[in-house]
Amino acid sequence: MKFPRLSGIDRASPRGSLWVLLMVLVLALLGSLVWLAGRYESSRVQSRLERNAVEIVSDIRSGLTRNIQTFQALYASEPTPDAWHGPAVGLLREHREILRLEWRNEALQLLSYVETPYRTPVFERLGRDRLAADLSVTCNAARRLSGATYSASYFAPQADGMGLEVMDMCQPVVVGGRLTGYIVASYSLQDILGELVGKQLVRGITLSFTEADGTRLALQGVASRGNRIFVARELLDLPGNTLVIRMDSRLGTPALFPNVLTALVTAMSLALLAVLFLLARDMRRRLKVEHDLGEALAFRKAMEDSLLTGLRARDLQGRITYVNPAFCKMVGLQPSELLNHGFPSPYWPPELASAYQQRQETRLAGNHSPRESHESVFMRQDGTRFPVLIMEAPLVNAVGKHTGWMSAILDVSEQRRIEEISRASQDRLQASARLAMVGEMASLLSHELNQPLAAISSYATGSLNLLRGEIEAERTSAAQTAVCQPADGPVAPPLFDDLQLAMRRIAEQAERAGKVIKSVHDFVRRRERVREAVAPQSLLDAIMPLVILQSRKLEVRVVIELAQDCPPVLCDRTMVEQVLLNLSRNGMQAMQGAEETPVVGPPSDRCDRVLTLRIRLAASNMQSRWVEFAVIDRGEGISTEAAKQLFTPFFTTKEEGMGLGLSLCRTVIEQHGGFLGYEAAPPQGTIFTFTLPVAWVRKAGTTAQDVREKSCHGTD
Repeated sequence: MKFPRLSGIDRASPRGSLWVLLMVLVLALLGSLVWLAGRYESSRVQSRLERNAVEIVSDIRSGLTRNIQTFQALYASEPTPDAWHGPAVGLLREHREILRLEWRNEALQLLSYVETPYRTPVFERLGRDRLAADLSVTCNAARRLSGATYSASYFAPQADGMGLEVMDMCQPVVVGGRLTGYIVASYSLQDILGELVGKQLVRGITLSFTEADGTRLALQGVASRGNRIFVARELLDLPGNTLVIRMDSRLGTPALFPNVLTALVTAMSLALLAVLFLLARDMRRRLKVEHDLGEALAFRKAMEDSLLTGLRARDLQGRITYVNPAFCKMVGLQPSELLNHGFPSPYWPPELASAYQQRQETRLAGNHSPRESHESVFMRQDGTRFPVLIMEAPLVNAVGKHTGWMSAILDVSEQRRIEEISRASQDRLQASARLAMVGEMASLLSHELNQPLAAISSYATGSLNLLRGEIEAERTSAAQTAVCQPADGPVAPPLFDDLQLAMRRIAEQAERAGKVIKSVHDFVRRRERVREAVAPQSLLDAIMPLVILQSRKLEVRVVIELAQDCPPVLCDRTMVEQVLLNLSRNGMQAMQGAEETPVVGPPSDRCDRVLTLRIRLAASNMQSRWVEFAVIDRGEGISTEAAKQLFTPFFTTKEEGMGLGLSLCRTVIEQHGGFLGYEAAPPQGTIFTFTLPVAWVRKAGTTAQDVREKSCHGTD
């Protein structure tokens, strides 16, 4: 008995849908007509208000420009302060928006000023000196721009308890191409709205200056009463300051039925709605049945779409008979591209298609294969591969007949990504363990090497004492036989002097090695290091013997550029010396494999094996708080691949390197508050620079532009 009823519903559904569509169209037409009429009236009001706002901005900008030209006319005859006072008073009588006019010299000292006759002195309560800093900033900007500049507005309280929002304008006075002073005009924002805006534009509206957040700064006029507010905003962009002009207009909302046509359409639509209402009762039962059927279908569809696991069904011939949205999203294909598709499947990778097809044919050859799961690789529509876990079972219908196979498919790419992240974390932990082991080795070496270094220093000191004894004995013997020898004979053989110099260098280097080990020990233990004021020349003198020895071996010429005005730097002397020495050695070694590039020009510009050590202030002025150290080589430069991990621990391009030098150098410089970086040196090579803080601030006015260049090669 139910099937005929359902058939009747199916036949009547198109007709009922047409009636519903007609009713919706009529209602939409009626609402659209009424809405469009009101919207048209509102848009006309808003457009007119926006045009007025643009004209107001143009009027204000034109008025301020005319005032600037008037100010310039005051200085056409190079007046004195007394002669300037009279025309300035007349100018303020004509321009009520100007509260105060000042004439200041090039040092911003006040030469003369006049107040508006229409108000009490604007700075009587606040005081002009309290705004000197803001005025100085505005005038400096005007001098840089060579034109008038406006300051940000500020509130100036008055003696009567009220206040004004004031904006200063500073204009440079240039006579004969020379800056002779400034003219400063203080504007009232409220009077600018009242004096510089045409009266016909502000009739019946509220005009105001506002900040970006909507805070009102000045207000002019009161809008007429109405039940709707129309607002227009426009930017007044001035040099040095930007203000927002807001116009508020209160107007009545257009009538609900603005014309006869709308009323007629409304009446006809109501009549049509009455006819449609008579048909609604006949469709009510059918709509209820359709609603129940739709809910059942929607519930079933929701269950299929809510699954995150991909579902796929195959028949006995291997054709796909069903896929859910999760599976389509997984492989990036539409259901129409998958349904009724046999082997090979479109989501199989081409290189694995033969193996997959052989496995599917084996499965199709058996009956009621057991439930199983296996991993596989699928391909999305864009060609990317991703791993999946497939759980497949026979598909049996309600009567127990085997009709195909049902598969549940999981995308395990996220799980694989997490596993990769876990492996990367393990690698980082191993690297951290290696760094900890390096720290322990450094502590052990610092403890074990102190005694041999102390013995070397002691032996060197003893050797020096023996040499001095030999020299004294030689001198005594020479004195006793002075009668028999010429007066200008040698007192001691030159060999003794060379041996003394060599033994002193041995003692100095042993002592320096001890300091380096102590600094490394403190660095590893993270103890507080003592920093001292050290002259840059002293840092160079400490490392130059080792640098010169290395340069002789590698046939490198060393050039020193030391600015004479460099102040002492505050640093850990030993660690900074090691940074300089490490960068110098790296630069000399980088030039060993570099091919010389011929350069057209004088010999000083040619690319040969030259290592430049440059020390200068980090800025051109004398108030810089940083000193810049640069090590410049003419090697092959740093490749893009090496630059990505140049400062990474254990990364090195040398066969015998450990990969810790640059990393430790950057750590030392950053602990001093400086920065270690590099850049390419034209025409070839690399510049490594780092900065150190100065020990004290140098006095202003000190000038030193001379740079001493020292070239050392071989015996330097």
